[in-house]
Amino acid sequence: MKLYLDTSTPNCILKLDDKIYEAELGRDMAEKLLAFIEEKLQENQKTWQDISEITYMSGPGSFTGLRIGAAVVNTLADQLQIPLYDHHGKLRPLILPDYGREANISTPKK
Repeated sequence: MKLYLDTSTPNCILKLDDKIYEAELGRDMAEKLLAFIEEKLQENQKTWQDISEITYMSGPGSFTGLRIGAAVVNTLADQLQIPLYDHHGKLRPLILPDYGREANISTPKK
């Protein structure tokens, strides 16, 4: 089963083969992303081990969303020992988020 994940916006997009799922995870993405994926795998009577490859929309987009998604897909691909592709179809050993610009880091208030 091919898994595609896009966490570049608060509206997470997950594809399992040809089925597309969306969830508004917003600020809860770090807490709910894995549960969302697992729920959709179970709906399709599949397990983590049924995933044969992963494609990730690596950006540009939300700084936090891309970091969370990249951490998840990098970990899954490593642990399941499956291929990992960026959204251009290029095989990658590791996904690095493409934020599309420099990080906007504000100065400390204290």
